[in-house]
Amino acid sequence: MTRLFADRMSCVHRSFVREILKVTEDPEIISFAGGLPNPKYFPVQEVAAAAEKVLSECGEASLQYSTTEGYLPLREMIAQRYARRGVKVSASEILITNGSQQALDLLGKVFLNKGDGVILERPTYLAAIQSFGFFEPKFHSITLQEDGVDPQALKRVLSKGDSKLFYSVPNFQNPTGITYSRDKLRAVAQELSEGSTVFIEDNPYGDLRFMGEDRPSMRNYLGENAVLLGSFSKIVAPGVRLGWVCACEEIMEKLIVAKQASDLHSNYLCQRILHQYLKDNDIERHIAKIRRAYKDQRDFMVQTMQETFPENVSFTRPEGGMFLWATLPESMSSLDLFNRAIEEKVAFVPGQAFYADGGGSNTMRLNFSNSNNDRIFEGVTRLAKAIKEEAP
Repeated sequence: MTRLFADRMSCVHRSFVREILKVTEDPEIISFAGGLPNPKYFPVQEVAAAAEKVLSECGEASLQYSTTEGYLPLREMIAQRYARRGVKVSASEILITNGSQQALDLLGKVFLNKGDGVILERPTYLAAIQSFGFFEPKFHSITLQEDGVDPQALKRVLSKGDSKLFYSVPNFQNPTGITYSRDKLRAVAQELSEGSTVFIEDNPYGDLRFMGEDRPSMRNYLGENAVLLGSFSKIVAPGVRLGWVCACEEIMEKLIVAKQASDLHSNYLCQRILHQYLKDNDIERHIAKIRRAYKDQRDFMVQTMQETFPENVSFTRPEGGMFLWATLPESMSSLDLFNRAIEEKVAFVPGQAFYADGGGSNTMRLNFSNSNNDRIFEGVTRLAKAIKEEAP
């Protein structure tokens, strides 16, 4: 039987990282591939206590259908955390989603017609390429510099007049670990302020800064023309699958309609449990513990790479987050290196998966958050061996 699938299905492929994770199920493989938080820091007992309290005190209510927008006390907590960071938003501007990934899908549904322009960083978060790709847009990729995209390149893309969205991860970017400087944020905001392109600020790693100073949100520069995405995956646990999108009333009305058509509302029981956990525990102290651990792991990976990698391999030194980005000699393929590295029982993500317009064949992403120092040392040492053996 011939299946008559929608044309859009030919435009979107399986997640490269998800396919790689199948390879890394071998327990002998040391994996730097997945964007995984360290499960050692999941607050298992605290979440269990919160769940017991919710079910014992308000079990019937927590198991019922709820509003599309999400549990109001949880949205109020999110708004309060924004306020402490100098971003004034109300709970009515926040929609709870199934991770921030669902927010990308909803924004695509709300804004994109076939052929509309979407500006991406080059490289960019590969799941954003996958999500927006369903709506058959025209991607415009702007190369990342050490502190953000080139404003002049952005200006040239904006002059085409077709870009509805600019998707960005300005803090500890996935995949590079790069953070926008204040000057770059202001310059990007200046270019966007003259048009109607909506800036999507995806900030899942913003709380994981362990060096340097926090940067302002683009909401402070662009006001209602900036849409903010956030997630509890990195600061509590990804298994709860809860994130949010923060947008002005005009955009929020459309997002609510799109979410109602998608799933009515996010898991209400998880929302109540998460709210109870946040109410009963000091989330800032918990985040501080994660920051200390990730800084140690980041520092150790950087040190080990400095000591073992060939001098012609460069890599970023992120101030936070979960990733760093390595660039191999131009003549070397990271995909070929991946196959060689698997033989050494170590894995990473070849960089070309993060390029919407092709390229990046000599780049790779390494995750440092989901390993202890012993595994980092052994894995990086194995990878250095593979690089030296793969070199022409």
